[in-house]
Amino acid sequence: MSKKDCIDRVWDIIEKVGVCMLTTQFVGGLRARPLEARPDRDAGVIFFVTDIHSPKEDEIEAAPDVGLVFIDSGSKAYLSITGRASVMRDADKIGAVWRKTDEVWWPGGPNDPDVSLLRIEPFTAELWDGPASAVVTAFEFAKARFTGDEPKLGENRKVTVKM
Repeated sequence: MSKKDCIDRVWDIIEKVGVCMLTTQFVGGLRARPLEARPDRDAGVIFFVTDIHSPKEDEIEAAPDVGLVFIDSGSKAYLSITGRASVMRDADKIGAVWRKTDEVWWPGGPNDPDVSLLRIEPFTAELWDGPASAVVTAFEFAKARFTGDEPKLGENRKVTVKM
């Protein structure tokens, strides 16, 4: 698989899955929480609508390197992204990525004074694509037990996303 194909696969998973775990750093260690991604494949960045009063904004300003984890359980695809985050208050960009469901959290819409935007620039993406079904997984484990070979449960492809 070419590098372009790998990068396309990364963006396909991000777009399909939508919700990921965002991990930030804080003085006591690491903190992860689920967020809904708003990917911009053409720009090569991922946005998240969030609240300006959330601890993640302070954590990102202190230590901008973050991790994202997307899981597509149906395809057995697991994606880990390392990137650099920044906090934005760009009303036009917030409006561009805004979804009607965001009004549950911010009834004032994209111009709500509590709304901010996280912008993530991916550096690297590591992708594990698993077999297509549980039957294949069971077969591979059974075959490995009899042959002594490692089960073929998917391939680990590490893709560097250059911005």
